[in-house]
Amino acid sequence: MTTTQQAPAATREALGPTLIKLRDEGLDIVVVDADLGISTTARQFGDKYPDRFITLGPAEANMIGIAAGLAAAGKIPFASTFAVFMPEHCFDQIRVSIAQPNLNVKLFASHGGITPGEDGISAHAIEDLALMCSLLNFRVVVPADVNEAVSAIEVAARTPGPFYIRSGRPKVPVIFPPGHQFRVGEADLLRPGTDATVIASGIMVKAALDAAETLATKGTHIRVLNMSTWRPLDGRAIEAAARETGAIVTAEEHLVHVGLNAMVAQQVVGSVPVPMGAVGMKDRYAESGKWDELLEKYDLTPAAIVREVEKTVARKLVK
Repeated sequence: MTTTQQAPAATREALGPTLIKLRDEGLDIVVVDADLGISTTARQFGDKYPDRFITLGPAEANMIGIAAGLAAAGKIPFASTFAVFMPEHCFDQIRVSIAQPNLNVKLFASHGGITPGEDGISAHAIEDLALMCSLLNFRVVVPADVNEAVSAIEVAARTPGPFYIRSGRPKVPVIFPPGHQFRVGEADLLRPGTDATVIASGIMVKAALDAAETLATKGTHIRVLNMSTWRPLDGRAIEAAARETGAIVTAEEHLVHVGLNAMVAQQVVGSVPVPMGAVGMKDRYAESGKWDELLEKYDLTPAAIVREVEKTVARKLVK
């Protein structure tokens, strides 16, 4: 699979226009904002529907409480801010007010991972997905590009129950065509292969596809799965990958010991144990810097995936 000819775009850019479209169609959407609506693009919705846009300033806990109340009253609330603030500033409110009563609240977290870049270590969210996957009832989604983000927002709005959608700051290549259909809990097979599987999410999906091209020139053919839903995880796709390719490498913009690698490993060890490798943040925080340079420094690159696949396949061949 190759990228489309569409200009690079940030996944966060999907929020405002998609919510406007859904409200234009008649969905009873209300947006709650914690002072970052320009960056998350939620402000675009507020400009068109000011009576359905509530901005609170930097008060994330209050935002969650209001969103929960709106859901209890029958609305479809979307709450948005940066991933470093939601869930990390308001985890208890999310747990008690949304997860436990299983309310129909949609959380849209922008600026996930280390790609907030120059905003510095305090703005990098590399634990958020682990926190959200620990909560029952939530669907946790990490779109690979802006078109998948559009579809994920539409699906979330039309599906009862809580969602957490994590988006990114930088403009990245577009993989899927407009109209791509996101499906909760279903991984996308982006490239077939028999020697190993790379299970990637978010910004790392394009890196995995680029790594697959490089590996193919060396005679190693890898399957690439876009695991955009972290909860519920697509166990069938993981088990098939383990059984049919015999080795798995995960790639994520998150701490690997509590992230996608950890969850995939739980699935693998309980079904089809195979050698595994991981590309992601490994027991370290990043630092302030340009986002593309940070990805290079912390080995969140196609080259890092190539190296990890080669090491993992070599373990598979040991008799």
